[in-house]
Amino acid sequence: MDTMRERFIDVTSRLLDEDPRLAVVLADISAAAFAPAQQRHPDRVVNVGIREQLLIGAAGGLALAGMRPIAHTFASFLVERPFEQVKLDLVHQGVGAVLVSAAGSYDWPAGGRTHMSPGDVALLDTLPDWTVHVPGHPDEAEQLLRHAVADGDRNVYVRLSEHRNAQALPVEPGRFTTVRQGSRGVVLAVGPMLDAVLAATEGLDTSVLYAATVRPFDAAGLRAALGERADVVLVEPYLAGTSANEAHAALADRPHRVLGLGVPREEHRHYGSIPEHLTAYGLDAASLRERIATFLW
Repeated sequence: MDTMRERFIDVTSRLLDEDPRLAVVLADISAAAFAPAQQRHPDRVVNVGIREQLLIGAAGGLALAGMRPIAHTFASFLVERPFEQVKLDLVHQGVGAVLVSAAGSYDWPAGGRTHMSPGDVALLDTLPDWTVHVPGHPDEAEQLLRHAVADGDRNVYVRLSEHRNAQALPVEPGRFTTVRQGSRGVVLAVGPMLDAVLAATEGLDTSVLYAATVRPFDAAGLRAALGERADVVLVEPYLAGTSANEAHAALADRPHRVLGLGVPREEHRHYGSIPEHLTAYGLDAASLRERIATFLW
């Protein structure tokens, strides 16, 4: 079965054949995979090399020229390294692009800290009007990518990962999906965290919501899932508590509690496999069950 990144390359290559307004800007990452598309569309598949600031600047220039650009590289090089260009060349200029990342928080442990970006979504939260998709399966990634390309001229971040759920869900961009209903609070699982959350909450009387889109935050969906107890656990595959302010804002008119689980701020300097990192962060099913049960009961 293909990965989210492989699906992105396949779908985007086909979209380039269909949409003359679409362009792809690369910074070496995935350039070889896009070579066939570049041969067909040499003016709309551009590899700027390992120059991530230029990657975003070129995307901004294409957007100013009326194109719909996709900029792609690893998350740490797409959001963190060229953040000033994201802020100025896209947001300040009033133009939009689709940023598609790979290797987010812990996807390539052998790459070390330089290739880990648990703070990417939190960093984008400092800027206005971003749509952020965090698919948990290649099928969801395709649906959300197609939606992002067609989403007018908005700025959209599509966060792809090697970490994935076993099955895709029928997701609606901008809406949470109810997976399980209970009476003692809500656990919101983001993207690839769903399988672990379902295993962790098996037999617990709690609702489980699934988010493949986290910005805009579905405040109405969260409110509708809550019963008398407004207790919320957020389980995110990036910096712990990234969506806590969104949850607090959604429940500002009623007493509530929010627990944010995710990648801690402390740096782990021993690099293993994805499952080993999840265990170290307390994001494996056994650790999640203990943390969720302690909070809700």
